[in-house]
Amino acid sequence: MVGGSTLMSATKLGASAAFQPLVEKNGIYPSISADVVGSKRRFGLNIETSWRYKQASYYGYENYRTIFTDVNALFQPKLSKRIGLDLMGGIGIASNLFNLFGSCSIPQCINYTSSNHFMEDLSGGIRYRLWRHFFVRPEGHYYHIQHNLGFNSNNAFRVGASIGYTIGSN
Repeated sequence: MVGGSTLMSATKLGASAAFQPLVEKNGIYPSISADVVGSKRRFGLNIETSWRYKQASYYGYENYRTIFTDVNALFQPKLSKRIGLDLMGGIGIASNLFNLFGSCSIPQCINYTSSNHFMEDLSGGIRYRLWRHFFVRPEGHYYHIQHNLGFNSNNAFRVGASIGYTIGSN
């Protein structure tokens, strides 16, 4: 599957009026994912990666890009001949790659740093078979990111849609 989505996060006010943590939201998030599902019981495994297409500004002094990678247990019941549910829950890593301004003139110079955090993921989507083995899936993802310091919330919601192709029987 390939897809696109956007990130939403609740805005909560901090105790200090001088410093409000950055809200991690908006942007376009392309994604790539794969499911492996048993045909009888409809249980399986889902692996997915989604990343911010364009870098965002972190308080105006450096840019960052968020990447979500997760592995989920998957339950995929059929509702009708063309419609099914994708219900997922699992764990993953939320990475924020910070690009440091300035250029490197030394070989093997690295001008970025990353902040990686363990996360839990709950997701769901409605899979609609369009034609033969092709399908579209509107979907929503909830991430609980552990110790997401520097950002407004440990919770993020990603909503969008995927298109894909089923190999094997539908």
